[in-house]
Amino acid sequence: MRITDYELFHAAPRWLFLKVTTSDGTVGWGEPVVEGRAKTVEAAVEELFESYLLGEDPARIEDHWQAMYRGGFYRGGPVLMSAIAGVDQALWDIKGQTLGAPVYELLGGPARDRIRVYQWIGGDRPGDVGEAAAEKVEAGFTALKMNATPEMRRVDNPKAVDEAVDRLAAVRDAVGDGVDVGVDFHGRVSKPMAERLVAALEPYDPFFVEEPVLPEHNDALPEIAAKTTTPIATGERMYSRWDFKEVFEQGSVDVVQPDLSHAGGITEVNKIASMAEAYDVALAPHCPLGPVALASCVQVDAAAPNALIQEQSLDIHYNEGGDVLDYLEDPSVFEYEDGYVDLPDGPGLGVDVDEDAIRAADEPDWHNPVWRHEDGGVAEW
Repeated sequence: MRITDYELFHAAPRWLFLKVTTSDGTVGWGEPVVEGRAKTVEAAVEELFESYLLGEDPARIEDHWQAMYRGGFYRGGPVLMSAIAGVDQALWDIKGQTLGAPVYELLGGPARDRIRVYQWIGGDRPGDVGEAAAEKVEAGFTALKMNATPEMRRVDNPKAVDEAVDRLAAVRDAVGDGVDVGVDFHGRVSKPMAERLVAALEPYDPFFVEEPVLPEHNDALPEIAAKTTTPIATGERMYSRWDFKEVFEQGSVDVVQPDLSHAGGITEVNKIASMAEAYDVALAPHCPLGPVALASCVQVDAAAPNALIQEQSLDIHYNEGGDVLDYLEDPSVFEYEDGYVDLPDGPGLGVDVDEDAIRAADEPDWHNPVWRHEDGGVAEW
């Protein structure tokens, strides 16, 4: 069996799908994308196929990963690693279908029967979070996540901190202590403000504080972690096990959040999960993306003993013009019950992609917003 063809599809709201076909007609799907830079990643995927993959045996997943990564003198970063990730997902999908087994069976078998999921509330500039939290808990979710703040100045005033605290307090009032609430700083917060904000939020027992500072400032994490008992989470903008090595060695992170469509796919995130386990760190893959990315996450979650919870994008504020279930022939594979999703039992990634729906989808023109402070300077989004 050989890789004979590939095709890429842009689809609303902001996704890029990859279809890989083999000489015996087996089709695997991947989701290689950097949100807002889908065309750039598309070019990288095309280059990988033309340089390394067409005509090759799809079963040699590790070898292909090494060739794609090490075959270029310059390596790593969001574009290349996202391109590799989508290819890797598709190759695992093909391998599982060929062997008639879910991917997690090929990773050592399931370490659990289902994985807990959380639901987003509040949007980019969070508002009405109390009411939204109550609605999602009523719908069956037992864990939520929200942005902590809108844009924040490098040194901001007490009001900005108080407003963030009030939002989390409103959620706690609405859902009580039996629901976990993650708080995402989204890299919008500078180190001095992160220290103040983490301390101020602590009385409301966040499930975790996510990306308290940008990954280029991970050296600040030990100092921030020392000021709180709240678990620290990060990793959505870290793209390989080498990027994660520093935070493991620091001992400053409790939850890592690699993205299966950004951090080298199933092959690499499975290795990151094992590294995390050795440091007593939990895994919670980042996934505000589509159904192929989510299916890939669930496969890794299934086999990882330290998997904690899974992000998923149903009804997330980014999803305009398309949603996670719109491109599946059988959406029930992601049917959430009591805040969990069962492991899929189909071969490969365990989802049947609706190719007709993808081909008919609107092509997105989504780009990250550029936020600005009151003085006109660019703010972190």
